[in-house]
Amino acid sequence: MSEASENSFGGRVRRYAQVSGTVAGQAARFAGRRFFGGGGGIGDQGAAELRAALGGLKGPLMKVAQLMATIPEALPSEYAAELAQLQSNAPPMGKPFVRRRMRTELGADWEKRFKAFPLDAAAAASLGQVHKATLLDGTTAACKLQYPNIASAVDADLNQLKLLFSIYRRYDSAIQTDQIYEELAERLREELDYRLEARNMRLYKDMLANEPHVHVAEVVEPLSTGRLLTMGWLDGAPLLSFKDGDQETRNKIALNLFRAWYVPFYHFGVIHGDPHLGNYSVRENLDINLLDFGCIRIFPPRFVKGVIDLYRAVETGNRDLAREAYHDWGFENLNEKMVDILNEWASFLYAPLLEDRPRLIQETNSGNQGRKVAEGVYRRLKEVGGVRPPREFVFMDRAAVGLGSVFLHLKAEINWHRLFMDLIEDFDAGAMAARQKAMLERHGIAQPD
Repeated sequence: MSEASENSFGGRVRRYAQVSGTVAGQAARFAGRRFFGGGGGIGDQGAAELRAALGGLKGPLMKVAQLMATIPEALPSEYAAELAQLQSNAPPMGKPFVRRRMRTELGADWEKRFKAFPLDAAAAASLGQVHKATLLDGTTAACKLQYPNIASAVDADLNQLKLLFSIYRRYDSAIQTDQIYEELAERLREELDYRLEARNMRLYKDMLANEPHVHVAEVVEPLSTGRLLTMGWLDGAPLLSFKDGDQETRNKIALNLFRAWYVPFYHFGVIHGDPHLGNYSVRENLDINLLDFGCIRIFPPRFVKGVIDLYRAVETGNRDLAREAYHDWGFENLNEKMVDILNEWASFLYAPLLEDRPRLIQETNSGNQGRKVAEGVYRRLKEVGGVRPPREFVFMDRAAVGLGSVFLHLKAEINWHRLFMDLIEDFDAGAMAARQKAMLERHGIAQPD
């Protein structure tokens, strides 16, 4: 079956039929309550109904939902709380489909290219499932096989997300979501192409070559296509299985995770955009396996400079430097009040990096503190007419919030300031731009403007 036929009118109609009634119905009820004076909330029951209806669907909407739940106030709080509980796992594809898809991807003799290929999946995720295979040379491999009709699913889900955003925006414009939507749409569509993910894996393996405690699998090129990605198998345990370990163990895992995410960013301007718990595993020696490279973001050097400048601005209380940093991030038309409000959120995110001492990522060791800060920022932004977060902001904020959540789970007590300063102390935007250009050229990637 061709990709064109999978992304067919019929496929889209089926997906809309599954999703549209729930999302549009909830949005309409929300609008009706607003119009008739019944209050602005979605309601816990309505949000729970949405999660129940979506929970049986495989695919991108769950990935989007998990992401949106971490962007403060981008969706109503009731939606965010319920959607955050969705799991990315989906029902596995049947054996007949697996055979058909493998034949399509590798040819009629595909089975002869493996020593063993179990038709039962070893793991399932939002866009595909993983089979633990054995190559002809005895090497164990992970073969990620894309679900059928997933392009239709992406189109349908993104259109429903746009509907939800548009309904909500009519009644609450504190956070203008058009740039958020555009960024999500582009990144999700990129995830459909496993050739891009293979390229991203090679890029990350190169960028992290000098990080001995972070591991990226080798791509098996002859057994990979646009919808099949074959790579070396990396053994590891789920991160949460270590959350009751001793302090030293939890700290070491957190340190390795910090470097896995931020060495590529501060050295090369690249961020892994999906710090979901399923996207890394922990080896027996506490090294990290970094997994799933479908969603990465490459930033221009000015953006990385802006992140560092904003830290300096928060550290010194320099409003002018903060405004310049936000401009480098892509924020536009910011007045002094907006800068001050955004600085409240920045001060919360940078707080662990400002103190030169071991500490929890949040001193209360609870996500409630972040929610309270976000709600206050949201309320004040609404009072001054709202703000349009630039596209570059979406996945940078996602990484900070997502990793912060992981560090909360681990109850890690680390000198975050020292970790951060090790990465930025000798930062030079010109040198970083040259380093980024050379790295990206090696992997056939254009440098961002």
